[in-house]
Amino acid sequence: MTALGFLYPGHSAEDDYPRIEQLLGSDIRLQVVHTDIGEDAHRVDALLEMGSAARLAAGVEELRLSGAEAVVWACTSGSFVYGWQGAHDQVRALATAAGLPASSTSFAFAHAARELGAKRVAIAATYPDDVAALFAEFLKDGGVEVVSVRGSGIITAAEVGTWGHDEVMFLAEEGDHPSAEAILLPDTALHTASYIPDLEKALSKPILTANQVTVWEGLRLTDRRVNAPELGTLFTKEPIVQA
Repeated sequence: MTALGFLYPGHSAEDDYPRIEQLLGSDIRLQVVHTDIGEDAHRVDALLEMGSAARLAAGVEELRLSGAEAVVWACTSGSFVYGWQGAHDQVRALATAAGLPASSTSFAFAHAARELGAKRVAIAATYPDDVAALFAEFLKDGGVEVVSVRGSGIITAAEVGTWGHDEVMFLAEEGDHPSAEAILLPDTALHTASYIPDLEKALSKPILTANQVTVWEGLRLTDRRVNAPELGTLFTKEPIVQA
């Protein structure tokens, strides 16, 4: 049994995690602990507060008691908003507080793109344009070329959490770019766990979504690899590697 812990901000698309646990079909348990988000806003000042060390540390004890072997801060905007170095500092503080290997969704995207050999990516974001641009800067600092960025101007995670299959499909299609080797949908408030095969079939390229890569990152931290095709190319035994 491998137990993974996730600190998830508020309540939006956390039901992706039991869905992913089911799709993994293995001896893997996903434990979600909710953090207090403060103000629900995709705005830089609010995101910095959402990802503060004090807010993350508040959920750590519950994860420790659950037997988690690693912890991932399941929030993209509340990590990349700190920048590449600041996000590293955030993860180090979380690892120290938890006494466990730790990461965040932002780093999960960078690591997952590398896993797939995707050197050029497109970002299809729910965020306002200025916040989406910060994610692009974060990825560039991580060595990933961003060929296009599409923001959607959504301010709250609560609104994002109401989106269904059609909205997610439209977002990915609009955010695609001919030279992109993968499309990234960076918001853990967005339901995507049930839609990844449809997205990849429609767009004929790997799709990386926030909750998907977050779980993959937890597995990576514990040296587990699981073959789960319904979770997309990232979860197949033979990932796509570009020359």
